Amino acid sequence: MKMHFSIPLSEDLLEKFGGRYVLYSVYLEGFLFCKVRYSQLHHWNEQLRQVFGRGIPSFPPKFYLAMTQSMADERRAQLEQYLQNVSSDSSVTNSDVFISFFRKLQLDTFKIQPEQAFLDVYLADGRHLRMDIQTSDTAERVLEVMSYKIELSKKLVGYFSLFLIQDQNDGKFSVLKKLAEFELPYVSLQSVKESPCKIAIRKWYMDPSLDKILMDCRTSVNLLYIQALQETERKWIVPTAGQMQKLQVLQKALNKIKGSLSGQGLDQVLEFRFEYNDSDRWRWIVFNTKQAFLLSSCFKKIISEQLTMTAKSDQDKHMELLEPGQAKKQSSHPTQLFHSGFMPRKRLSDRSSEEDCVFEEIREEDL
Repeated sequence: MKMHFSIPLSEDLLEKFGGRYVLYSVYLEGFLFCKVRYSQLHHWNEQLRQVFGRGIPSFPPKFYLAMTQSMADERRAQLEQYLQNVSSDSSVTNSDVFISFFRKLQLDTFKIQPEQAFLDVYLADGRHLRMDIQTSDTAERVLEVMSYKIELSKKLVGYFSLFLIQDQNDGKFSVLKKLAEFELPYVSLQSVKESPCKIAIRKWYMDPSLDKILMDCRTSVNLLYIQALQETERKWIVPTAGQMQKLQVLQKALNKIKGSLSGQGLDQVLEFRFEYNDSDRWRWIVFNTKQAFLLSSCFKKIISEQLTMTAKSDQDKHMELLEPGQAKKQSSHPTQLFHSGFMPRKRLSDRSSEEDCVFEEIREEDL
């Protein structure tokens, strides 16, 4: 699935010897990720094509004449679309040519040298683990090292991820974004150093039935337990009176497994909306929130898990019907979620029509 790359800003700058160039500000999940020139992206595209061939999306063409403002806006939109398309292939985003390119851009953008440093990674209960890292270490690498230190089973690392959180002195706490595997956590913190932000480890799956997979590992149980407590205390999860009483009993008895399972249940305000099929009628659900990018990532994760489980279920059923010697076939069912998106509320207000039937709007304070 596509990542939320955007290029809302660009700068027209002077070369050392008198020429001019445009520097594009690339945002990932709503936060400044790096700054890059067209020539750098063009060279990188050539490298990608050498590795992946025609599977790489077409790159915006060069302009051989001076660009007008409309041409500049068109190129910026094309580069934005290119980054979204090229990052939709996991084989590309996991490749060395992809990771090394963005590693250098992130370091250069925030003027950080590759060197040894310390990084505090927080747990949901407020404790943290100070880690010796390289400033150029990716989120995937930091998570791998941390899992080793806290004795999290290797096969369970994929069920957790690193997040950028905001923890203010007035008690307000927000999960801002999930860090992409190729993102540099140390650099991400520097990009928001004016805000009280931290790096935290949290679970990264949506289907509660997956909890049972993690129950044989003491560390994963502890991580789920303290996160369930945090979410209950902050009323992100609202149990009934009976459930709360049971949770309190389990907490006193230090029953972390049942306690964690019982919890099932930046400044720019955006609208996150998705269209849903309800009794053969398409309807829009709209969230007015500062965390639209995070919500979008969560929805994509839900869809990914549902498609994976559906494909596995279909394959298992088909295997039961196969006779010896028959070839296996895979089938899939279309999901009811048609499409989703997000954009500033001012822009969305211009799209309203009779077909865009919003039957529920959720405000920021309701989240």
